[in-house]
Amino acid sequence: MKFRLLGPLQVHDGTGWTGIGAAKPRLLLATLLVHAPQVLTVDRIGCELWGDHRPKTAATQVHGYILRLRRLLGDREGRVLGTVAPGYRLLLGEEDTDLRVFATQVEDGHRALREGDPERAADRLAGALALWRGPAFADVPASATISAAAGRLAEQRLDAIDARVDADLECGRHATLIGELARLVEEHPLRERSWRRLMLAQFSAGRTAEALRTYQRARELLVEELGIEPGAELRELHQRILEGDPARAGSGQPAVVVPRICQLPADVPDFTGRREELDELAALLTGRSPEEPPVVAVVSGGPGIGKSTLALHAARRAAGNFPDGQLYLDLEGTSPQPRAPAVVLAEVLHALGVTGAAVPEGLGARAALYRSLLTGRRMLLVLDDAAGTEQVRWLQPPTGTCAAIVTSRGVLTGLPGARHTELDVLDEPDAHALFTRIVGADRVRREPADAAAILRACGHLPLAIRIAAGKLLGRPAWSLRVLGERLDDESRRLSELRLGDLGVRASFDLSVHNLAPDAGHALRLLGLLGPQTVPGWVIGPLLDREHAEDELDELVDANLVRIVTTDGNGEARYRLHDLLRAYAVEGAESIPRAERRAAVGRLLATWLDLASRAADALPPSLFRPPRGSAPRRRAPADVWGRAVADPVSWFEAERAGLLGAVRLAAEWGPAESAWELAAVAVSYYDHHSRHEDWQRGHEAALDAVRRDGNRLGEAVLLRGIAQVHIYRDRMPEATATMERSVELFRQVGDKLGEGLATAGLGTIHRVLCQPGPALEQAERALELVAAAGDRHTEAQLMSAIGTMRLAQDEPEKARSWFAEALSLCRTLGDRHREAVVLREMSESQEPDTALGQLRAALRIFRDLGDDRCVAYTLVKSGEVHARRADRAHAVPDLERAAEIFRRNGSRLDEARCWELLGSVEADRGNTPEARRYLDRARTLRRSVATSAGSGA
Repeated sequence: MKFRLLGPLQVHDGTGWTGIGAAKPRLLLATLLVHAPQVLTVDRIGCELWGDHRPKTAATQVHGYILRLRRLLGDREGRVLGTVAPGYRLLLGEEDTDLRVFATQVEDGHRALREGDPERAADRLAGALALWRGPAFADVPASATISAAAGRLAEQRLDAIDARVDADLECGRHATLIGELARLVEEHPLRERSWRRLMLAQFSAGRTAEALRTYQRARELLVEELGIEPGAELRELHQRILEGDPARAGSGQPAVVVPRICQLPADVPDFTGRREELDELAALLTGRSPEEPPVVAVVSGGPGIGKSTLALHAARRAAGNFPDGQLYLDLEGTSPQPRAPAVVLAEVLHALGVTGAAVPEGLGARAALYRSLLTGRRMLLVLDDAAGTEQVRWLQPPTGTCAAIVTSRGVLTGLPGARHTELDVLDEPDAHALFTRIVGADRVRREPADAAAILRACGHLPLAIRIAAGKLLGRPAWSLRVLGERLDDESRRLSELRLGDLGVRASFDLSVHNLAPDAGHALRLLGLLGPQTVPGWVIGPLLDREHAEDELDELVDANLVRIVTTDGNGEARYRLHDLLRAYAVEGAESIPRAERRAAVGRLLATWLDLASRAADALPPSLFRPPRGSAPRRRAPADVWGRAVADPVSWFEAERAGLLGAVRLAAEWGPAESAWELAAVAVSYYDHHSRHEDWQRGHEAALDAVRRDGNRLGEAVLLRGIAQVHIYRDRMPEATATMERSVELFRQVGDKLGEGLATAGLGTIHRVLCQPGPALEQAERALELVAAAGDRHTEAQLMSAIGTMRLAQDEPEKARSWFAEALSLCRTLGDRHREAVVLREMSESQEPDTALGQLRAALRIFRDLGDDRCVAYTLVKSGEVHARRADRAHAVPDLERAAEIFRRNGSRLDEARCWELLGSVEADRGNTPEARRYLDRARTLRRSVATSAGSGA
């Protein structure tokens, strides 16, 4: 035995029993013992140890406590107290705790009683009770888990005492039991079983008068404390003692005979899917042990998700494991007045045969009688539509012979030891199968596309599918197309999804009416944001406060908003089901339009501030837009801190969110916010080849700025769209769009914008192999940028002109431009552009000089953390080494560059690396290796072409 928990908590350290000095490690070990061998997450442990006031160092402290416990156990390698992601678990053998030894000996005692051997039963039960050194977990700080476990164990100890007393009574030890039973009734004065045994022992020992006085004391106490007469069993014993009938007096037959109960409603004949969840519930309901806590399985999920259907189907399948009966209780948790536990307990007691005055008045007394009646019986409870933890807590069965399945729209995390199953919508095959089973295979087979459209409109929500299929079943003349077209209009969808007293809207209403006002308001505003996932911080600006975690948690706990994932930037992502979003949009109509516009405006201002901060943390870009006049609102410090710390991950996570914000700004205004939100991500789009997102965002904002007559916004957006055309080799469209951008910048007097757009025209000419016009435009762009006073961009354009001069075979002029650009960068302290110039001017140098400049550029780019520029520099370095036939240096440089491009999603640049490596291998006659590299390049280029063609 390694652990003692039936009294103060003790551990055997190999030499003897010792306590655990500090309270937190003691509580941690006790919690692990209760849940062994279940893995407890660090978060769950933190909740147990600190409740709602966890310190920031909670995870570190938990790890320290684990190490301390392992040292105490002599388990430094963690074989007993193991680390299992995402937490820790305790592995126990059959006799590693006094509780397990106790349970084994109690079971042996019960078996001996059943087999008619009271002597052996009394001996085994006495040995089991001798293991108790005081109340279970006597020195462990209270927590929800420990309090519940201690209560269960105290009940098991009393049950064992009752059984041992019965065994001693059968052995004729009446007189020796009287003192012990007298103490028991003093300690537990409301336990009628103890009073009954004391009366029986007194009567059997020839002390009839004492037995009758004992009955009077018991009756007076029960009437005074509970307002009830003694139960039938105690009254019957009293009567038999009065009649002097020892045989009947000694009968152990209970007064309350619990009938076999079968209350489960009929199963759903077309139940479909949920195989994994059913298997999990089946395993829980069959793997029970009388010595263990009762199984409580909580099935949670949003409205219409199929919780009750699953619970009843699972209960029907498991009914054979519960021969004493199955109770079904509708707790009406989503009604305006959920049923009070005392009322439900009265109903249960009535079903169990306790009627009239025998039903105690108080909640505690009813719960105690309920537990007593269920102890030792094998019964299954289905507690449907629970409002919360407190309602369920009073109805939990007492021992492992019973089990309960609880359904709730909320997440009942406050139930100690409960196993949770959270339901999502049906997957596509199961949704199709359910629809087909109701509508009929022939109709679905005739119109498969329309069937799929109906299921999409229903969002694969089981309730919606049943209503839609039911409508079709009642309208055999309808084609599936008719219903599909009616459901296609999102504004009418909820009205269509109604059949008799069933309705998706009504189901949603039941959940929403229980929300606090601010949470309901947040839900309605969330519906305006569109179908994409959003980070949790959006609730704050929508409600005009810095933090709104309580409202978000309430929506998540009610299963109205789902946590979809945690993105690469560490933000949890949330989403409304499509039908819930339509419901929320309907509800938002009740909010004055000015208030809705203000909420959306605050959110857009926060998006713009966050995106601007993230963009500022990216490497410099020629495509960075000017700052407009759109409002900005600061996000919480932890949110923008993560965005600035890893801007690439932030933009990756927020790609869909930013596009959604652009569409929102285009719809609600102002147009200034629309173009700024579209343009702020251009640096990211450019560095990571997100050309589709770039174009979609710009085009969504373009309509808005044109409606608003915002010429600066139009100029910025057209310049960005033209750049995408350049990347896609659409030079006629690029030229026309860029020329219009130049004209608009000129009209609004933005020389820098005009200069950058003019530089774009130079790029078009250069790509079209028109060096003269390209140089002319670049020099014109330089004049405009210099006039605007942007010396950093001026340096970059000087470098570009140097590159063009080099392409025209004018190395001296090129070197002059590069030298001037380099000097200006160093004067400005612009290290990034200095590195860019060094990289470009290396083309005009002898190999040794070029490699020196490229090494200098690499050092700067690495210092600045600009992976993409590191990759471009490695490509140039690899080319120089390749020209010198230095494969040993060329190959590593090009492979490292390819890896960076692959990581950043730059597939064309990656393809270029493999092509260069193919050339290196071909030059040395290694044809198989060259072919391998070139095949990889072709595959990448095809994937880019396919993506562009599909609009992905």
